[in-house]
Amino acid sequence: MRTFSQVYAVLRRKSIGQYALLTGCIFFSALLMTAYTCMMRSPTILTVLPEGGDSRKQVMMIFVLAVIGCAVFTTYAAGLFFRQKSRETGVFLALGASRKQLRSELWKDLAVISLGACAAGAILGGPLAWLIWTLFRLFLVDSQQMALSFTPQSYLLPLAFAAYVIVMLFFLCACFIRRTNIIDIVQESHRSEPIRAVKRWYGPVGIVLLVIGGAGGYLMPSFFIRFLHWYAPAVVSGIFYLPALIGIYMILLHTVVNGWHGKRQKYKNIISVSQMRFQGRQTVRNMLVMTLLIAGAYFASFYAPILSTNSTYGIDQRPVDFAYHWRNDQSLPQQSEVEELAAAYHVTITSWTQQTAAYLGTDGTYSVEKENGALGTTYSTEYAELLDGACFFSESAWNALTGQEIDLAPSTCANVLDDDGGSNYLSGGDVTIVTNMVTRKQLHVTPAEPLRYTMLLGSYVLDDSDYAVISAGLTDLWQETHVFFNVSDADSSYSFAKALFNEIVDRSDLEVMQLDAYDLVSATLAAEAGQSYTYSRENVAASGFPVIDPADRNSSDFRSYWLYMPQFRVLDKSDFVTTMAVFLMLFVFIALICFAAVFVIAYTRCITIALTSRQVYDDLRHLGAPKAYLFQSIKKQLTRVFFVPALVGTSLIFAFYSMILYFNDNRFTAGEFAGMAACVIVVAVLSAVLYAIYRLTRRDVCRRLGI
Repeated sequence: MRTFSQVYAVLRRKSIGQYALLTGCIFFSALLMTAYTCMMRSPTILTVLPEGGDSRKQVMMIFVLAVIGCAVFTTYAAGLFFRQKSRETGVFLALGASRKQLRSELWKDLAVISLGACAAGAILGGPLAWLIWTLFRLFLVDSQQMALSFTPQSYLLPLAFAAYVIVMLFFLCACFIRRTNIIDIVQESHRSEPIRAVKRWYGPVGIVLLVIGGAGGYLMPSFFIRFLHWYAPAVVSGIFYLPALIGIYMILLHTVVNGWHGKRQKYKNIISVSQMRFQGRQTVRNMLVMTLLIAGAYFASFYAPILSTNSTYGIDQRPVDFAYHWRNDQSLPQQSEVEELAAAYHVTITSWTQQTAAYLGTDGTYSVEKENGALGTTYSTEYAELLDGACFFSESAWNALTGQEIDLAPSTCANVLDDDGGSNYLSGGDVTIVTNMVTRKQLHVTPAEPLRYTMLLGSYVLDDSDYAVISAGLTDLWQETHVFFNVSDADSSYSFAKALFNEIVDRSDLEVMQLDAYDLVSATLAAEAGQSYTYSRENVAASGFPVIDPADRNSSDFRSYWLYMPQFRVLDKSDFVTTMAVFLMLFVFIALICFAAVFVIAYTRCITIALTSRQVYDDLRHLGAPKAYLFQSIKKQLTRVFFVPALVGTSLIFAFYSMILYFNDNRFTAGEFAGMAACVIVVAVLSAVLYAIYRLTRRDVCRRLGI
């Protein structure tokens, strides 16, 4: 060895573990970022997730958490790498090596590590996403919508993340080399980052801030819209979540430094507690990232059980096995045809109810929006005697369809809520003027007590005499027929339900292949004013909404958004997973990515504890401490690293999800309770996986420490 590079190469081989740890962390972060981005920007996903919809916002929110987590993780890994390199760097400087020589060698190493790890992660991220998605399709569910495709734009964000990693590494390297005190550099690897002056009120105050931040961040956007008539920019709403982040940090600080046992157990486990305090800053930063990732992972994990359980419960609660309706200018299957089809599939129809309804214009208020640049959008409300439309039943038709016995007073109108009396946001609300769209005759009504029937949610009921007057002269275009029927054995009628569904779709014209947001009255008013109607079939694609195409009748878009979609109990229940496959599998994929990041971060942090604590445990062993004591000491540290973030993140997301479910309609439904019970099972399963990873990590740490 005659050159400095040769000596440096020998030391590099001796400390290969340091390089492997940094390379692995960067590679894993780049791999996760690429896989997540490829999935998030895939046309398969973007086609299903509507622009501006809640599902896309949730995906983006969890993605931001994952980006922050991976960025902090790689920065921590880089800092740890330079701390471990400090001793040999200081020795080189003491022996007369120049900073230029050290910088040159380090830059070579960092260039190879950063470029190689980022490139490998980016190259393998797409295949990883494809492999996981293929396994989902193979073992869980498959549908025509789940054919996965990627776009070149998917790699823009991974490239940006790779640029951040490279810039961060070289910046830290420049700061590291620039230091002048050789003794400080030599002692860097032994320097602790303790946390001091953490009062015991940090814990309770942190919990209060967490509650305030979570509630404020979720409720303030609604407050702005409802009371200030202001659609605040997302950054304004995000500010109100900051107290929650501060609260989490304070809770973790209190847990690491003080614990929750009070002063009476001040000296219990003093070695493990002191070790946690000495490495407190690093530990809390890692635990904060883990907490946020666990919260995001569970948020994604809860999507499938909440959606499936709530939907299954709602389907089971339907009082009718089969229900469908059509506009009267369409030629859909009549009773005799349905009975013939049922007989062909050996299905017995036990009851049949068929009634006519009128599609009438209604009054109401609408929003007039005003753009205010960076300040967002404000709006004012205006009233119109003819605004949009709704389906109206006579009280006789209502009683025949639902089995209820109502008797409305003349000149009154009742709107329809769900079975629990909620879902007001899906109901048309109070109507005072009803308009016949053919004759333009108006009927002034007084709102009556709302009715309850989920299968007819959003419709209205009039007194028989009022209905006869206001519906006189309506053409088939403005009338609908509603059919409810039951069969003797609904569970074995899937083939019949599928055949009837296909018959209904095949006999429906393209004119009625409209989104459920389509309103015939609004479309008519827009045409009369010479304006374009956003939700018409011709305009929905340009507006970013799905096009209802009979060729895609088994897709989630068609099943979820078709205006005249039938409600067949056996079909909806059996095809639910297939219909919602992309939604369900996307959130399962996101949860898998986030949990993988949590496991790697926790493992890396625990290995770091082993490396930094080796001298301490050697000293304790020489002082006579038994292996059982040393084992309990390291166990206490690893337990906090793994389970404190898990407990905080799980509690946080349970509270947040409960708040979302409640404030959707200011109540909890039985289906939502069943969904949360399913989420408890999910938490139990994933906690068992986390415990298994913890046991494996603990075994590895104990092996490294010789315990």
